[in-house]
Amino acid sequence: MATQGFVHLDYKTATDALKQADAVLATVIDQIGDCTLIQEQQTGDVFLSLCESIIYQQISGKAAASIYRRFLKLYPERSFPTAEAILNTDDDMLRKAGLSRAKVVYLKDLAQKVLEGLPTLDELKEMDDEAVVQHLTQVKGIGRWTAQRLLIFRLHRWDVLPADDLGVRAAVRRAYRLADLPEKKAVEQMGQTWKPYRTIAVWYLWRSLELLPS
Repeated sequence: MATQGFVHLDYKTATDALKQADAVLATVIDQIGDCTLIQEQQTGDVFLSLCESIIYQQISGKAAASIYRRFLKLYPERSFPTAEAILNTDDDMLRKAGLSRAKVVYLKDLAQKVLEGLPTLDELKEMDDEAVVQHLTQVKGIGRWTAQRLLIFRLHRWDVLPADDLGVRAAVRRAYRLADLPEKKAVEQMGQTWKPYRTIAVWYLWRSLELLPS
């Protein structure tokens, strides 16, 4: 059974626990203020969320938003295309919307796996975090980080640590005044201190990158 999600989480309980456990993170939390992660949550089903994640991979947010808008215009009859609609769309049409060849392959593989029985949002909600990751990473183009993003921003899981995320590693280096970018294992070890609120810690680390250097 899945762990309790953000919808039921008292952020103050989480931040108080994190501040008590980690003095450096306590300073970051005080600088940023209240956690507003709930305002950043995604909506829609798994197919929509993963399509959006694929389109946004490895390009700037502005460029991705433009491609995403052109992608949606290919399907004016509804707010978001069905898996069948994407499979029936000619690759060249998707390429003209700005999608790379690889992302066309990824979107169509995702659509095919949805039709073949990729777990629904309700089914994923009943799984533990690692089971969700294992199911979703069977889709081409969906790596561990993309699955973890869905855990954080759609399934509202509160103890997720994307330790290989560059932003998290950069934030750790800055906050803890490290000489070099920490390796994934080092971030994972540090994250043991933040359990069971690692997602909240990660959110504050991401936000800390927006602060001016001290």
